[in-house]
Amino acid sequence: MQSLFRFCFVLFDGFSNMVLASAMEPLRAAKNLTFDDKLHWQLVSMDGAPVRSSSGILLQPDCALEDADPYDALFFVSGYGFRNHVETLNISKLSKLARSAKLVGGIDTGSWLMATIGLLNRRKATIHWQEVHNFEEEFLEVDVCSHRFVLERDRATSGGATTVMDLMLGLIRQEMGDAVAFDVSNLFVYDSERSSRGGRGAKTQAIATKAPQLEKAIEMMRANLEQPNSLKELAKVAAVSPKTLERLFQRELGMSPGRYFQMIRLSHARALVEETDLAASEIATRTGFASTATLSRAFSRHYNITIQKVRQKRAHRDALSGPAIAQG
Repeated sequence: MQSLFRFCFVLFDGFSNMVLASAMEPLRAAKNLTFDDKLHWQLVSMDGAPVRSSSGILLQPDCALEDADPYDALFFVSGYGFRNHVETLNISKLSKLARSAKLVGGIDTGSWLMATIGLLNRRKATIHWQEVHNFEEEFLEVDVCSHRFVLERDRATSGGATTVMDLMLGLIRQEMGDAVAFDVSNLFVYDSERSSRGGRGAKTQAIATKAPQLEKAIEMMRANLEQPNSLKELAKVAAVSPKTLERLFQRELGMSPGRYFQMIRLSHARALVEETDLAASEIATRTGFASTATLSRAFSRHYNITIQKVRQKRAHRDALSGPAIAQG
């Protein structure tokens, strides 16, 4: 599959706020962690009109679907009332628009809309667990399963909110690697170790089969940013040999402990650059870099942007969203 960086979410009345957040927030976190400006998303409706969620929140989309920016991934997001939407779908138009995407997905009951359009014929797919049986009876040409999510070539389907996060973490892992997906999941205190074969709804392929020893080493890393631990110290806390710890990091995260440790420190440095006015020298000290120059070089290599440029962007953003002038 070609790279996926531009996402378009088509919202239908009755969509779940939690489902939408579970799809978008991992992308937002991945973008913040990597400074990848190529990662982009839009919220659209069929005609550009406001859409009301299942909890009654009215959301103004960016535009109508046919006016959306170019996208790599097109996701149909529906919840309650999806059968009513089937009656109003312009199947020929949607089929044409879907052909321009590298990946087409349906989340929650969005899979039903995809199947109606014919986008899941002779494909494996899933849907919200409450509708699996009806889905199977309605669409005989779809290979319906009860997995947490299905990601198969250029199609993706999932059930409710937690399964959507499974899917998005899977896409992030595919596009950006295990380490970024692992960090995104941790931001949401997300348990990516749940069984991929148990429970209702879809099934997931875990982001990483993390060993307890690895978790202990990472916890120690995060607790000692100012004075980075040696591999020997980390291995002692994890109760394994340094060589075993090296193998665990390579197996689960695809990189050495030192490289992962640096990513944690750089992530914290990025947060300090964006959210505080601390001098670069102080940030270097707080994140365990020997000097400002060492931090600056590592920051630029990792994020492909300089600390100074990040601060300039922040200043520009703050200027645009400055405090309103009080009316007296």
